[in-house]
Amino acid sequence: MPALWIAHVTVTDAEAYGKYAELAGPAIAKHGGHFIARGGRFVQLEGQERPRNVVARFPSVEAAVDCYNSDDYQQALSHARDASERELMVVEINE
Repeated sequence: MPALWIAHVTVTDAEAYGKYAELAGPAIAKHGGHFIARGGRFVQLEGQERPRNVVARFPSVEAAVDCYNSDDYQQALSHARDASERELMVVEINE
């Protein structure tokens, strides 16, 4: 079943986070992921608000987790760790 990779982000260093974004996109695509939403308008109804929200669709939970653990994505993530506060989850789609 397909899955969604959902990230809620507060960027604290735009320059470093820009490097993350530059590298993360190709890593996500390499694992069959494609973006559904990046940034854009949102309405926070509950919980902690983060100004940047990203949703990517993957062929499966396993593909999304494999992407996260890949060398390519981990290299990208090294630029985001000290440049953002974020939550990331993968949720299976029940179609």
